[in-house]
Amino acid sequence: MFPDKHLRVGVIGLGIIGTRVAECLRDADAHVYVWSRTPKTVPNFLSSPQEIAQLADVIQIFVTNGEALLEVLNDMKDRITKKHVIVNNSTVDLESTLKAAEIVESMEGTFLDAPFTGSKVAAEKGSLVYYVSGDPKALDQVRPVLNVSAKEILFMGEIGTATILKVATNMISATIVEVLCESYALTRACGVDPEKLQTAIEHNACSSALTTMKLPAIISQDYEAHFSLKNMFKDAQFALKLANDKHLDLPALSATASMMFKSIQRGYGEMDFSSLAKTYQDKLDASSKEKEKGSKSASSGKKDSKKD
Repeated sequence: MFPDKHLRVGVIGLGIIGTRVAECLRDADAHVYVWSRTPKTVPNFLSSPQEIAQLADVIQIFVTNGEALLEVLNDMKDRITKKHVIVNNSTVDLESTLKAAEIVESMEGTFLDAPFTGSKVAAEKGSLVYYVSGDPKALDQVRPVLNVSAKEILFMGEIGTATILKVATNMISATIVEVLCESYALTRACGVDPEKLQTAIEHNACSSALTTMKLPAIISQDYEAHFSLKNMFKDAQFALKLANDKHLDLPALSATASMMFKSIQRGYGEMDFSSLAKTYQDKLDASSKEKEKGSKSASSGKKDSKKD
């Protein structure tokens, strides 16, 4: 049950995560109001961010990028007051995070930079991990709201810190999955059953929660989006932009971002980011078909030769 019966919560952005966070809040009997660009047939779907700000005290935002975040905040800017705590749970670029904080604070509201880690299943179970930076007192105020969809809330410091850390951790996830796909491809190309790769990894120091989750999906070619390729690519771009600003070279991430871009061009952007493996699978499958075709042709030639 939601601890504060009088607190009203807004959720903006009803994608994979926002939809499930809103459901968690409803299940906890919170007063929840929702909005997204695409209308949804769900309880308390309002007509605009302005209406959300008018009715809700705490607003969680789950949008795709910095442009969308700033658009939402500018739309409800005139309705933001001292009572509001705006919690940005979207992973956006650092510049947009800082601009968003300025907009909210200019209206005397409070802004928390609070991206999360965890995918669809974690959101359904209320097991997200929020990285939060901003005013610690504001975090205490909204902690009951975040607790509904979280297994952990980590305070990271001043606004912007959480964004940087989320982008940095996604760098690791992206590059691990890319090299996992490469390992899978090499294993298959050498004629080894990828199930054996899974067994080998399970008993190797390189094993992690990420490899344990993604490799079985790669083997079965199940690319239902838990975290989409296009969103991971977006976050990689944020990291590369930050690195460029700091005169850093990130060769591993650059190579991974290049592979993600090629996969998006092939039409895989809406799939899970483990669909990076599809490019390899397509090539290996085509090669197998060519070999099979060649083998059949050779077999047919031998039969014709015997007839002659």
